[in-house]
Amino acid sequence: MDLRDKNILVVGLARTGVAVARFLASRGARVTVTDMKGEAELATHVQALNNLGIIWELGRHDKATFLDADLIVVSPGVPMDHPLLLKAKAAGVEIVSEIELAGRFIQAPLVAITGTNGKTTTTTLAGEIFRANGFATYVGGNIGDPLIELAESGEQVERVVAEISSFQLEWIISFRPQVAALLNLSEDHLDRYATYQGYIDAKLRIFENQDASDFAVVNADDPLVWGHAQGLKARLFPFSRKRELEEGIFHRDGVIRFRHGGREELFPTEGFRLQGVHNLENIMAALACALLLGCRPDESFAAVRGFEALHHRMEFVREVNGVAYYEDSKATNVGSVEKALESFAEITLIAGGKDKGGTYAPLAPLVAERVRHLILIGEAAGRMQAELGALTDTCRAATLEEAVRLAAEITRPGGTVLMSPACSSFDMFRDYEERAKRFIAAVKGL
Repeated sequence: MDLRDKNILVVGLARTGVAVARFLASRGARVTVTDMKGEAELATHVQALNNLGIIWELGRHDKATFLDADLIVVSPGVPMDHPLLLKAKAAGVEIVSEIELAGRFIQAPLVAITGTNGKTTTTTLAGEIFRANGFATYVGGNIGDPLIELAESGEQVERVVAEISSFQLEWIISFRPQVAALLNLSEDHLDRYATYQGYIDAKLRIFENQDASDFAVVNADDPLVWGHAQGLKARLFPFSRKRELEEGIFHRDGVIRFRHGGREELFPTEGFRLQGVHNLENIMAALACALLLGCRPDESFAAVRGFEALHHRMEFVREVNGVAYYEDSKATNVGSVEKALESFAEITLIAGGKDKGGTYAPLAPLVAERVRHLILIGEAAGRMQAELGALTDTCRAATLEEAVRLAAEITRPGGTVLMSPACSSFDMFRDYEERAKRFIAAVKGL
């Protein structure tokens, strides 16, 4: 793809926008960057692109710039229905996402992993497995470094593992992973998508350009995933923790079994540092992706055994008076909380935050069965109480610190206090990491 002397517009100047603009400038394009935030607010990003000849349109979007572009590269935070993007599309301007642009310059085999929950753990673990097998590996995408930074660096790698969000998939054209994984589907980002189906359709685009030489690693236990996987052009490779598979990877009697092309590999799970049913699924998906692309069983098993949970995902904080405290701040949707509740009994659940528009009803059976106390915080507390409050002992707290103190008072020894919000953090905190740190500090202060 020749970019020299092309008029290219980059929409959105967050980390991805900076990386895209730098790459395009290095390839001789005439780059314009536009963002509704002003120059003062974006000073750090602007400074990172000094002396590259970038044209700035900050604090505004100019219609003429959109219509005159040879190519528009959209950052993930910009919605597809932006009026000027729609006008440019109607005028025949090519519009792509950063992963689409990067994919045109990356030659190494690519594993792309998406789903509502578990993406980061699965992506990170798959990268560790490839490295343990001696492959020079780049891990990035929606976590860490944007894929375009690999294209810019010219680094020679043998495998690429990318976490991919629904937002990144919205403007793909030819993006094609050799192995694409869909971990699960549950309601999320309904503040961005008009319908749940719109969100699902965006996720499914990860398989769009695959053919029969590629693999689709899919969750056979998730009815939505499994239903939508039928009819894919790629070869289906399912994973399951509930049933035996003739071709695929599954868990039975404490052993993960990988079956492919007539061979079987066994991976006993005793001693794994990653715990919880959700992580069993993540491990199977990561192993499938790696083994399908040439990894060896022994090195892969060693990498899995040594892998520890990532921060803010079902992370043990401490035990106080016989009560275990777990922080799961990354659980910003209902599907993630379901997996957390499946992992414990006798739970005091601290939940709530900024409402993302979906229903909390799928949590009802597990709340009724396993949650002894429900403590609600944040903007979503009222709606969560209306949907779940009658199922168990329920109360509200004004702050996260108050919720922790209350949980300590009412939870019996042997119980578990779990902060798994089912909501984003932006009503009360800067981000999910700040929410996690505040919870950990409150628990350590007990």
